[in-house]
Amino acid sequence: MVVRYRAMLAYDGSAYVGFQRQAAGRRTIQGEVEAAIAQVTGQQVTVVGAGRTDTGVHAEGQVIAFDVEWRRDDETLLKALNATLPDDIALQDIRQHEGFHPRFDAVARIYRYTLVQTQQRQPLMRHRAWHIFGEMDVAAVWQACALLVGVHDFAAFGHAPQGDNTVREVLRSEWVTQAASYGKCHIYRIEANAFLQHMVRRVVGVLVEVGRGRLSLDHFQRALRSGVMVNGVTLAPPHGLVLESVRYPDDEELQARRGRRPSEGFEDV
Repeated sequence: MVVRYRAMLAYDGSAYVGFQRQAAGRRTIQGEVEAAIAQVTGQQVTVVGAGRTDTGVHAEGQVIAFDVEWRRDDETLLKALNATLPDDIALQDIRQHEGFHPRFDAVARIYRYTLVQTQQRQPLMRHRAWHIFGEMDVAAVWQACALLVGVHDFAAFGHAPQGDNTVREVLRSEWVTQAASYGKCHIYRIEANAFLQHMVRRVVGVLVEVGRGRLSLDHFQRALRSGVMVNGVTLAPPHGLVLESVRYPDDEELQARRGRRPSEGFEDV
């Protein structure tokens, strides 16, 4: 009997052109997972993900689903798939969940972006963080972050496919700065019901402009309200971005907070 499986997936996106399967010869996360399932089970399946992360973007908590006939236990399937997947992709858990859809059932997603503020390059973080130089007005960045919380038209920060609605609800927008041996490490975390294409990376790019004093808070607020794409700012590089987790109505933490209606998914970020 064919069963729907739900799984959490982690990956280093450095060697891939994003999550979504593309033309032959282009390595993607979806393509690698589907190939592993075919090798283990002998069945061709389509893997559905909670989100289509862009080229070079990483994930700790991507959620996927697929339908397959498997006569052994879930743990055996998990071990077999992980033994077959490349070293930079690994399932974290797996379970049967009939009727589950990772994208349409999701109510919130959390992304984390890492920046390092340093006078010298940090080779060990070259695939994990955006290196920024010079001073940052963190207080101004905090104020800008707070302006993003709530329901807004985020057309200034991203594109929707085929001209769809660009209104999104941001539940959390936080910037944390930590001292490090090389200087400072900045962590930006944003949670929303859904995201537009490149939205997180453009938000981070604009926040850095605010921190550097190149963009005022007033200008930032007017841009947010304008609904017009913010141009002339650096799009934060993808390697600093991680899909941290996807939340669903059955999550204990989510139940402790207020309920939200399922969103229609999101695009590359």
